[in-house]
Parts: sequence; C-alpha cells; structure tokens
Amino acid sequence: MSEVQLDSDGTKNSSPSIAAGFATVRPQLGIFLCLLSMLIFASQDGLTKVLVKDFPVAQLVMVRYWVFVIFALGYAVYQGRGKTSFRSRHPWLQIIRALLAVGETVLFAVGLRYLGLAEMHALYAVFPLMALALAGVVLEEFIGVRRWIAAAIGFTGTLIILRPGAGVFELAALIPLLAALAFAVFNVLTRRISQHDSFATNMLFMAGVGALTVTFVGLPAWVSPTPAQGLMMGILSLTGVVAQILFIQALKYATASSLQPFNYALLVFATLIGVIVFAERPDTWVLVGATLVIVGGLYAIKARS
Repeated sequence: MSEVQLDSDGTKNSSPSIAAGFATVRPQLGIFLCLLSMLIFASQDGLTKVLVKDFPVAQLVMVRYWVFVIFALGYAVYQGRGKTSFRSRHPWLQIIRALLAVGETVLFAVGLRYLGLAEMHALYAVFPLMALALAGVVLEEFIGVRRWIAAAIGFTGTLIILRPGAGVFELAALIPLLAALAFAVFNVLTRRISQHDSFATNMLFMAGVGALTVTFVGLPAWVSPTPAQGLMMGILSLTGVVAQILFIQALKYATASSLQPFNYALLVFATLIGVIVFAERPDTWVLVGATLVIVGGLYAIKARS
C-alpha cells in the first residue's frame, strides 16, 4: 500500500488547465483508470501475501522502494525539474513523511501474514476518517457535524469488525489500524507540504529517504529468491509504479473529489482476490463492519462537497 491516496499531491501538481479540460469531457476514462489502479493495488497485496511467507518484509519493501526511486527520478527529469526537485521548503517534514510511508508499508505487509485480505482492507479503510479527524486538529480545518457523524459511522464499523470483548479479538487486528493511522498522518503532512513543494519533490523525498532507510534492514536480511520468486518480486515492484501512473493519469481526466468514492473499490477487489485466490471466507461481522466503514467514508465525501 502507501501509494493509493495521491489526491493532495496529484491534484495540486497536475496541470490545472489539463485537469479542468478533461474532467468534464472524459470523467468516465478517469474513473476507469482509477478502478484499474485499485485492481492493481489489490493484486499487489495478493502477491505480497504469497511472498511474505518466505521472505523478510524488509527485503520486499526494499526492492519496491528502489524501483520507486527509479520512477521518481525519471518523473523529475520528465517534468524538467532536475536538481530543483531535491530542494524542499520543509525538509524535516518530508523526512518524517517518508518514514511514515515506510512504516505503513511494512506494517501492512506484516499484517498480511496474520490476516486475510478482506480483514486487512476493511480495517485499513478507516484511514480517510482518521485523516479527517487529524486535519481538524493539525491543519485546523473546519470539520462540521455531518463529517463527525461520518467518522462515528466508520468507527462503529471498525468496532464491529474488531468485536472487542466478544472473545474473537486478535492483537493482529491492531496492525492494519496502526498502518491506517500512519497513512492518515502521512496524508495530512502531504497536504501541508504540497502547499510549497512540487509533486516531484514529494516523490523524490519519499522514495529516496524510504529506500535508504529500509536498505539498512533489508540487505542484512536478504534471502535469495528462486527465478519464479524473483519474477514475482519484479512484478510486485513494477506494478506499484504502473498503478501510481494510472492514478496520476486518472486525475487528469476527472477531479480528485469525483474519484474518491471509487477508491473504496480497493476493498472490494481485495476481498474478491482473498475469496477466489486464497479461499478466504470473511464472516458476516467483517462484511457488515466494512460496509459501515465505506458508508462513513462516502458520507464524509458528500459532506465535504
């Protein structure tokens, strides 16, 4: 994960004229590209669930991040920014933001060792509501009654999934919640930093700091993969870049606000992959809770518009 929500970066740094021009003419294409990116992200999580059984999480994350570095450098060169992309008005916030992204990615991969795709994504899907609450505190944004109601609905759904006190609560269920919290803080920092730093700068800091950090842990823990496993690692890393590009392109044809509801397709796709590929059977409580989380998220979006 960690690459899904590019709303604040992508919107601010896409060409306004292009975004505005295509948003009304070809919104269907934007929605299609968004859904395709969500499907790829969900498939990535399926691959991670397979690989994490045989490889250290740090190794998998390290490989993904070094491929991300190549993509970030290429994007900066393509945008003609070059050395200016390495300059930030908020270097320490950029570093903290990058470390949060690494932590979120590691936590999510670890969680896939213990939980099914449906449970992971159902709990992780609460992060937009966490970001909503944090934005009110950190960015001093006006939240409003309706958006607090949306947060309460999503929180209720999370409690239904966790069922504390019902004898079925697992400590592993806290992993996706911690990942969601890390990603919520990441999003809030992104919105603040993006007021001054370009999208290319955000990506370079995120990729560079993340790659250097995780390499210190990933290299010593390296386990040599078989050719088939190496191919899967390559696919895992490259599809992350592809999904990023697709989502950025989606923002050229449709507004971020119109695409936000379709981000929840990630939960649907992940659940289907869990059922079809891993023979997972999410129980009724997970499905009910996930539905409430989605309803809360969609209501928050409606209340914001």
